[in-house]
Amino acid sequence: MADNVLAVTDDTFEAEVLKSDLPALVDFWASWCGPCRAIGPVVEELAEEYAGKVKVAKLNVDESPKTPGQYGIRAIPTLIMFKNGEVVDQITGAVSKSHIESALQKMI
Repeated sequence: MADNVLAVTDDTFEAEVLKSDLPALVDFWASWCGPCRAIGPVVEELAEEYAGKVKVAKLNVDESPKTPGQYGIRAIPTLIMFKNGEVVDQITGAVSKSHIESALQKMI
């Protein structure tokens, strides 16, 4: 995982994402998920490009099942954008970098 991508768990999610001063993009993923592996490098690129503007985190749904359950995640990869602790956008599936970027632009 890239240096500027934070691994979060059920235990750290609230402190790192919901109480973040920066808007946050969370990638809900699993190691066995092909589309998750495909979108991973894109998420890491965006983390680099938006460093200091957006906090980028990844949450493994197998290791931390409580948080995905709270947000009704039924398919992965799912990207959820949070601002001030609230969900502002959600993208499901392996989508293009430009699609994710336009959602990030609306948030910052």
